Amino acid sequence: MSELDNLLAKYTADLKEKCGVDADPALLKEIAKACGPSIYKADASTVSSTDPEELARVRNNFLVKKLGLKDGPDLEKGLDAAIEKYGRSNRSKYRVSLYYLLVKQFGKEAVFA
Repeated sequence: MSELDNLLAKYTADLKEKCGVDADPALLKEIAKACGPSIYKADASTVSSTDPEELARVRNNFLVKKLGLKDGPDLEKGLDAAIEKYGRSNRSKYRVSLYYLLVKQFGKEAVFA
């Protein structure tokens, strides 16, 4: 198995165990590819949901720029809902897993089709 395949297996298990989500493998792979080399770096591969600067980067760089959503209160609510689903007590939130939840939350699967 390639390193990407190993990471995808880890993200699939993470979504199932922490969120109760059976991830669509094709969508998960496309999201992982969109994250680029950051998924291979320990610090960049996770999101700190308690860091306002990190959440601002997720909102601006992923939700607005990548998914094409308008910034506003709905983004905050959606981001908050995804973090809640992932579990606020889970310190290690994998970026790809969180992005997967956000894509599903906002119905933006077509961006990765």
